[in-house]
Amino acid sequence: MGTLMSMTGFARESGQLPDGTAFAWELRSVNGRGLDLRLRLPNGQDALEPALREATGKRLKRGNVSATLTLARTERPRLSVDPAALEQALQLALDLAGRIRGSVAPRAEALLALPGVLRTEQAEPDEAEAAARRAALAGAFDAALAGLAAARRAEGEKLHAILSGLLDEIAALHAAATTEAAGQPEAQRARLLEQLDSLLGEGGHARLPPERLAQEVALLAQKSDVREELDRLAAHIEAARALLAHGEGAGRKLDFLTQEFVREANTLCSKSASVPLTRIGLDLKAAIERLKEQAANVE
Repeated sequence: MGTLMSMTGFARESGQLPDGTAFAWELRSVNGRGLDLRLRLPNGQDALEPALREATGKRLKRGNVSATLTLARTERPRLSVDPAALEQALQLALDLAGRIRGSVAPRAEALLALPGVLRTEQAEPDEAEAAARRAALAGAFDAALAGLAAARRAEGEKLHAILSGLLDEIAALHAAATTEAAGQPEAQRARLLEQLDSLLGEGGHARLPPERLAQEVALLAQKSDVREELDRLAAHIEAARALLAHGEGAGRKLDFLTQEFVREANTLCSKSASVPLTRIGLDLKAAIERLKEQAANVE
């Protein structure tokens, strides 16, 4: 027996790379018909995507999952001066100062602020370091996935209790409907006799051929017979309980089964020949709708 899994969860995994870059993975998942992974990666990290999608497919079956990676260097970037650019800027500034009476020599900070004079040092790319960096980030993503799966499992345990309670409620309403439906034929016969007496006078139904009266009663009973709907509803309840007991991967089958629940409850209400049975049918529909909403969260 597997564990019931929800499609709702959150996980976060953070750390630091050898070059001093701090990173954090944030994973969120919500309901979805299939498995849809949406990645938000910083520039230059696209090479991670195939491995991340493969890892997600191994751990999760359904749900809309968003994964966000943030990177933040803890070391300040190293700056260097472009000698050629600085020399050119200095010469131009000195030439201009010499042509303007009373002008002062250019200040160092003004020269350094000119575009192209200062530049950020870029380390030469190293494929081995880049591969190690990708491996570290992919490993942290896998740890975040494990946390997400654990969160979904914990949510699944809560869902199991909720769904079991709703199935118990539906089973109780099914039992009440079965009891009420058993008395429908007699109630319809009494109602028919009352209507005939109202039309034909007191005891008017006695003037009708007994076989015709029995035929009419049988026709009414056939139209309002809900035994098949109640039998199928009982089977659906047992099937849903079996799916909850099995747990893993029950979501799609539960989705389909709740549609069958709705169909039987609708037919029961349409065939009902008594106010009490109609009320039970409406309560059934309300309980089944809640079951359907909760079942939509199951993986």
